[in-house]
Amino acid sequence: MLGTTVCPTVILPVWLLGAAAYLLGSIPNAYWIARVNGVDIRTVGSGNVGATNVFRAVGKGWGVLTFVLDVLKGFVPVFFFPPVCATAGWGSDASAVLFAVLAVAGHNWPVWLNFKGGKGVATSVGVLLGLAPGAVVAGLLIWVAVFAASRIVSLASLVAALGVPLFQWWRAGWRPALLPVALTVIGALIVLRHRANLRRLWAGTEPRFSRVMRAKRDRACGGH
Repeated sequence: MLGTTVCPTVILPVWLLGAAAYLLGSIPNAYWIARVNGVDIRTVGSGNVGATNVFRAVGKGWGVLTFVLDVLKGFVPVFFFPPVCATAGWGSDASAVLFAVLAVAGHNWPVWLNFKGGKGVATSVGVLLGLAPGAVVAGLLIWVAVFAASRIVSLASLVAALGVPLFQWWRAGWRPALLPVALTVIGALIVLRHRANLRRLWAGTEPRFSRVMRAKRDRACGGH
């Protein structure tokens, strides 16, 4: 557990699995799926290496596939790695939080794409499924409500990224606890990757989803 003396035989599996969590999070599913379809996702749409941009630029089915794979990047290290650490004598809760942050950081700053990745929303959903399934429901409700009102994906994602940690702090009675702190860090990583969106939201130029899809249909029909 945290605060106890940890021998090298414990440190080794923890950090090997930590590296694996980061590398798994770094897998650029959006980039590879778009490439299979002859598209460099970094040069179309928003330029973001994420499921939403694949959905818009490549197709709905490919976007859904990207989202599912990105969710798995967060779920697998958080759900399957901690039991290994527990057998080595390291707290499974602490290791789960470590792997969660590393997986999201891997998605946001992937080594395979010169540390220029996505925004961490789908991978954070996977992390929540492994760490706090109840928070997934809260985040989904927040996302749907904001998206229904605004039709802006980035705004819905940002509000959910802030709302989920607040929900977890409320559940913890506003007392310092490992999980709310971890979700606050993950939420901060998501907000950090949405800096350009925040600037466009402030300027009133962030595109709405219905407008983007309509423009795509117009291009497909030659503008008619």
